[in-house]
Amino acid sequence: MKKIIYVVLDGLGDLPIKDLGDKTPLEAAITPNMDRLAQKGITGLVYPVARGIAPESDIAVISLLGYDAHKYYTGRGPLESFAEGLKVNDGDVAFRVNFATVAEDGVTIKDRRVGRNLTTEEATALSKEINSKMTLSGGTFEFKNTIGHRGILVIRGIRSKLSGWITNTDPAYDREGVFGVAKEKFENFVATSIPMPGYENSPEAKAAAELLNEFTKKSNKVLNEAAVNIRRVAENKMPGNVILSRDAGDHLPKFPPMQSLFNLKFGSFVQMPVEKGIALLTGIDIIDIPESSGHLDVDYPVWAKVALESIKKFDAIYVHIKGPDEPAHDGDYKLKKDIIEAIDKYFFANLIPALDIQNTIVAVTADHSTVCAIKAHSADPVPILVSGGSITPDGSMSFSEKAAKLGSIGEILGREIMPLLVKLAQ
Repeated sequence: MKKIIYVVLDGLGDLPIKDLGDKTPLEAAITPNMDRLAQKGITGLVYPVARGIAPESDIAVISLLGYDAHKYYTGRGPLESFAEGLKVNDGDVAFRVNFATVAEDGVTIKDRRVGRNLTTEEATALSKEINSKMTLSGGTFEFKNTIGHRGILVIRGIRSKLSGWITNTDPAYDREGVFGVAKEKFENFVATSIPMPGYENSPEAKAAAELLNEFTKKSNKVLNEAAVNIRRVAENKMPGNVILSRDAGDHLPKFPPMQSLFNLKFGSFVQMPVEKGIALLTGIDIIDIPESSGHLDVDYPVWAKVALESIKKFDAIYVHIKGPDEPAHDGDYKLKKDIIEAIDKYFFANLIPALDIQNTIVAVTADHSTVCAIKAHSADPVPILVSGGSITPDGSMSFSEKAAKLGSIGEILGREIMPLLVKLAQ
C-alpha cells in the first residue's frame, strides 16, 4: 500500500481577473512544482460539497474527507467549540463568532473583522471582559477567542435545552438547512436572530434566539467600555466592539472513524479550529506544528519537513493550508497570487524532492473557491491534481482551473476523492 499525502489549499479556486490578463490567481502564479506534479499525474474539477453550493470550509472539509455532509454535519459552532475544549452537550447551542466593529448605534457594521488587525492578545483581553462582566437572564454562556478576530460561543439554557435551528446575527452568512453559506451581497447591519422556518413555534429555538440577541446587545456595551478598545480608538484603529455569531448547532456530529472507513491510519496538521475539530471527531491524529512565525518563507519549509517526518508514522496525512483564502476575502488578488507562489516555492519545493514518489500518492485541491471579485466563497468548482505511484499522466500541462477542465478525472464531488486516492494507493 502506497502512502497518501492529501493537501488542501484553503480558498484556492477563483475566477479570471482582468488585471491578471484574464487569468485566475492560480493561473497567473508561477508554480513549477505543482505544475510538475500535474504533468506527471491526472487532473480534474471538484465540487467540494455539491453543485450549486458555495460551501464554508467546515462542510467542504467533511466532504473532502469522504463523508456525506448532509448526513453528519450539525453546524460549525459545535466543531470549533469542541476543538477549543468547550463542552457541547446535547441541547447546548454553539456558534462560530467574529469580533466586529459597529457604529455608535450598535447595529451598523463598519468592519466584520475589526480591520483584520485585532491581535490574539487583544482578543484574549476582550474575552475576559465578556466572561467576567456579562450574564444572561435565562441562560449561561462560555465565550472564547481563538485566532485574531475569531472566536466561539456556547450558550446553555437554565430551565430547558436549546435548539440550534436559529438564524445568524452575522449578516454575511445565511443558512440553507443545517449548512452555513456565504452571501455574495448583504446589508451591513447586525441581524436579529429568529427561529428558522419550520421552527417558529419551537420553545427551544425561541429561547436560543432570545439568548443570542441578548448576548449580542450586552457584548456591544461591555466591549465599548473595554480598555483594549479605548486604546485602539486612541490609536486610530477600529474597536472590536460587538460579537457576530453564525452557524449554530445544538449537538456534536457523530462520525464513523476514518480508519474504519478506509483502513488507514491518518494524521493531520491544520491551522484553524474548525479543521482541528473535524480531525478530532473523525479519529484523525493531530500532528503538532510550530507556531507560525508570520513569514511564509520560514513556515512553509517547516511544514514540509513535518509532513516528511509524519508520513513515516502514518498511512496518510491531511494538510490544510489557510494561505490563499484570507487575501481573497479582502479582494487582494495580487497577494493571493503571491501566497500561491510561496506555497509552491517553500512548501512543495521542499516536500516533493524528498518523497519516495513511486510509493506515495500526492493529491492537491481546495475546499472551495474564494472569488476575489466578490470577496466571498462561490459555488465554482476547484481544481484537483493527483500524482505519484504508478499513475499514468493524462497530458495535463499545469495545475489550474483552466487546465483541470481537460483532465481525465473529469468533474467529481468532494466525497469521491478519498475513495479515488485509496484505490490509486493500492
